[in-house]
Amino acid sequence: MKRNTTWLISMLFGGMIILWACKHELPEPLEPASNTPGLTGRECDPDSVYFGNEILPILKSNCATSGCHDAFTKAEGVQITSYKTIMKYVVPSNANNSSLYRSINKTHERMPPPPMAALTAAQIARIKLWINQGAKNNACDHCDTLDYKFSTAVKPLLDLKCKGCHSPGSLGGGIDLSTYAAAKISALNGKLFGSVNWSSGFKVMPQNSPKMPACEILQIKKWVDDGAPNN
Repeated sequence: MKRNTTWLISMLFGGMIILWACKHELPEPLEPASNTPGLTGRECDPDSVYFGNEILPILKSNCATSGCHDAFTKAEGVQITSYKTIMKYVVPSNANNSSLYRSINKTHERMPPPPMAALTAAQIARIKLWINQGAKNNACDHCDTLDYKFSTAVKPLLDLKCKGCHSPGSLGGGIDLSTYAAAKISALNGKLFGSVNWSSGFKVMPQNSPKMPACEILQIKKWVDDGAPNN
């Protein structure tokens, strides 16, 4: 009896060790819906930069990718997935003293690293302006469903929310959305709309981010239904 009791205790203790060793850290909760563009009820000020509309999508698409600064990898201990984690590397109203801005603005050892494409000068400028405007956790409504042209509606969305993970330097799922010709393929085979609409049978996109606002999804749908023209 004593031997059986000792064996049982050993098994239970061993099981606890195994469970502890197999535990994986859960990803950080997504930004609340109130910080998601299209859901705030606040009109956009053309002179302001909004975290939910521009900054978070840029950083998630280009920095919070698998193997880099997502919630699981945390390369070099850095996580760039939410306002809370991003603000660890930001000094409000002082971009030049913010490690986030200095990292993306480097000529050598830049972030994101090759072969991923560097952030554009316009994206870097917007991040700098957002920081210098106080690095607020803000968002606004800016979507117009009457505009569903590729050049003015769809391409800006793809560049902002998809291109970082779906370009020649980082072909997530083997899908390229960096050019019109490449985006048209995914549009006509149904993958683009199916993914952003979170339809059954499709991998949800943007990955590890809230669902795109209904207005933006409708812009993409209208463009696709129109034959995905290069307009």
